[in-house]
Parts: sequence; C-alpha cells; structure tokens
Amino acid sequence: MSERAMGEPECWAGIAWTADGYEAVVVDRAGRPVAVPTRWGAARVAELAAWLHRIGAGRGRELAVVLDSTNGLLDGPLTAAGLDVRRADPWTLPQRPAFGSVSAAALADCARRAPASPARLTPESGSLAGREAEFETGVADGAELRAALTAAGRCVEHGRRDRRQVALTFDDGPDPVLTRQILAVLARHGARATFFCVGHHVAALPEEVRRITEAGHELGNHSWSHPFLPDLTPAQLCEQIDRTAEAIARVTGREPSRFRPPYGSQTPEVLATLAGQRTTVTLWDVDSRDWARPGAERIATTVLEAVRPGSVVLLHEGAGDRRQTVLALPAVLAGLADRGLEPVTLTELLAPDPPLTAPAPALTPVAMPVPVPGPVSR
Repeated sequence: MSERAMGEPECWAGIAWTADGYEAVVVDRAGRPVAVPTRWGAARVAELAAWLHRIGAGRGRELAVVLDSTNGLLDGPLTAAGLDVRRADPWTLPQRPAFGSVSAAALADCARRAPASPARLTPESGSLAGREAEFETGVADGAELRAALTAAGRCVEHGRRDRRQVALTFDDGPDPVLTRQILAVLARHGARATFFCVGHHVAALPEEVRRITEAGHELGNHSWSHPFLPDLTPAQLCEQIDRTAEAIARVTGREPSRFRPPYGSQTPEVLATLAGQRTTVTLWDVDSRDWARPGAERIATTVLEAVRPGSVVLLHEGAGDRRQTVLALPAVLAGLADRGLEPVTLTELLAPDPPLTAPAPALTPVAMPVPVPGPVSR
C-alpha cells in the first residue's frame, strides 16, 4: 500500500518555536505554499489552532501539523483541538540553530518528502510516541548518577516519610486561563503548591507568574520549550535552563532553585550536564497522568491511591487542555485532608528539622549574706 493510500495528508503545517513565539508554514504535497507564512506569540496558541483548522478542514483539506522534538508545548493543545499532530526527530531534519527549533519551512518540507517518517502524537501517547523504550533505557542508564546526585542533595523525588505533608506540583505553565482557576481552588482549601514554569510561557504571561507568587506559591524551572532533553547538546540544555531562570527573575526578582527535566529525562549525559547547574533536579513519586486526559475522577483516584507522607505529586496546568486537572483538584485536596496530609511547597516539604532549642541553663544558687540585726533605737 502506498503512503498516500495509508492517509498521507494533502498539506503539511510546519510549526517552529522561536525565542518569542511560533512561526508557521503550510505547503501542499508538491511543496507549494498553501497560506502566507505567519508568526504567533506564545500566548496565542488557541488562535493558532483555529487558524490551522481554517486552512485545513475549513477548506476541505486534510492537514497534518509537524513539530520537532524540542517543542513539547504544542502537541497537547493542538491534539486537544482535534488536529493531526506529528513529531519529526533529529535524524530526519537539518541542524537546529543554537536556540530555537528547525525552521517551519524545513519541518514542512521534510514531512512532505517522507510522510511516513514523523510519529503521530495523541493525548494517550503523549509527546514521546515511538520513543518510549529509548526514554526508559535512558532512565535506567542514569540510575547510578541519579543516586549520586540524590546522596549529594542535588536530586529529589520525595520528602521524608515521617512528615504528614505532600507537595502538589504543576508543570508547563503558566496558562492564560487555567492558572488562575487552579490558584482559586488552592486558595479555597488553604493549600500551597509549586509551579514548574516554562520560559516560553513566562515571557508571554508575566502577570500570571506574579499571580502565582503573590498567592504564596513557589516557582520552579521547567526549561524554555519543553524539549526531549537527550536531543539537545549540553550547551543547548544549559541555554534552556538559563534563559528560563532569567525570565522568571525578571518577573519575580529571583531565580528558581529547582529544575524539573521535561518528561523526567534522566540519561547519564543529561544528568551530567544538570550536575553542573546551580539548581536541584526535582522529580516526583506520584504521577497523576492528567496529561492523558483520563477524566477528573480517574486523575483524583490515581493521586489518592498512590500518595503518602512526603510525596511529590506531578500535575499539569499548561501546554494542553488541563480542564480535567482543575476539576479533579478539589477531590484531591479533600482526599489529602481526609488522610491528614498537608499540601505545602517543595521548600517546606524538604526543609530540614529546626534545631532543638537548647534548654535554659540551670540557675546556680547564690549564697546571700544574712543580715545581722543592729541596735534598736528607742
């Protein structure tokens, strides 16, 4: 069966990320332009999805969107919008720039020339569809270095099990709509949390970042574009971390002290690079799997069945349709309260015990002279 008979789309939309947003190029099977190339700010993803729908289904065309593996921010919202999204991997593409993805034109051209090459992404498969075994091998290979970093206090998955506290963590934000909804739920329950933000969204939505910190929550670094880290050079990985730290500092006045690798990537090469950074690698021990959109009830059940004292819970607020997470959050917080578990920030969860107060020194009796009665005046 030919590639076309297997469902080759009529046109390809290459979407590239840049320092300040996205660029889009749409071509047909012959490489002819279908639309004028466009640029979109990082906060305009919903508008980008609507535009792609108009170019494709709105004109009776089968359209597929192609991203590269350094862009983990768009497959979630675009698949949620009903678009056909594919991922092109480095060995099929020209060299990337020092910061940014392969150009939109190159992505579209490579996909149309080899339409069977890009991996199809779905909400259930996530961004790493077809590379799951590679990911698992990388985690296994990095176990020794991860253990060394953990022993040095440079990597954490959970806190102490003898404290009835947990840390709820939200990745991939901020989001122009859902961040404030999550903050409202947390406020109603008197809960504190940690938000691992991506630089692309921080730069586009600084007011949402301020909203998080003003509500008493904590920020962490989650890279700039949510890439699959093994596909980056060490210099590119450091650039992602440094630019995100700088973007957060411009808003809040301070850089975050924690970095969460996208997807939890932990190859020896990635961990060796992270060891040279000034941040603590922060993972999790409870995965809500909310990114797969299994339903709010399932998300809450997954968390509450796995959580225990000291747990770090992985949730998401951005880079996709996270409405189910918002709907699940009240049940998660109520379940934690029923179990006597307090949601706190990571800094609170991982804080050392305060030193015991030294007892007050015992008072030494002091011999006081006994007064001798003098003569009595008459």
